[in-house]
Parts: sequence; C-alpha cells; structure tokens
Amino acid sequence: MNKTDLINNISDKSGLTKRDVEAVLNGFLGEITEALQNGDKVQLIGFGTFETRKRSGRVGRNPQTGKTIEIPESNVPAFKAGNKLKEAVK
Repeated sequence: MNKTDLINNISDKSGLTKRDVEAVLNGFLGEITEALQNGDKVQLIGFGTFETRKRSGRVGRNPQTGKTIEIPESNVPAFKAGNKLKEAVK
C-alpha cells in the first residue's frame, strides 16, 4: 500500500474527502518528522513509538576502490511496534 492507496482507503471508510484526508495525513507525518528532528519521541499507545537512535561511527569500505573510509556517527529514525499492533499482525 502506498500513500495514495492509504488516502483512498481512509476517505472511503470515513466519508471525508480525499483532499481533507491528505491534509490530515501530511500534517501527521510533518509533526512526526518535526518531533524527530528536535530529538523528541512520538508515542502512540497501542500502535508504536517513533524515535531517533544514534548509530555509532564505523569504518567502511568503498566497493569500487577497496579503500577504507570513516563513516561518521549519525542519528537514524526508528519505529518500535506497540503490543496491540504486534498482536494484530500475528
């Protein structure tokens, strides 16, 4: 399922227009993105938690040249599924 399919499904089930659903979905995703950029965690009870995690620096290898390179430490987004979501998927 892609974003368009999700918008269509929510619109059909809720009776809202596709434009309204898209505005809400874009707002939702924007708020999660902004919270993660600020280092905050977004917790939706029963669904899951969006957060950032530190990925430590490491040594990598350029596959074209074979030279080793330093890969710096970085923050990466992460999602941990909640119990209700885990049970629904089983």
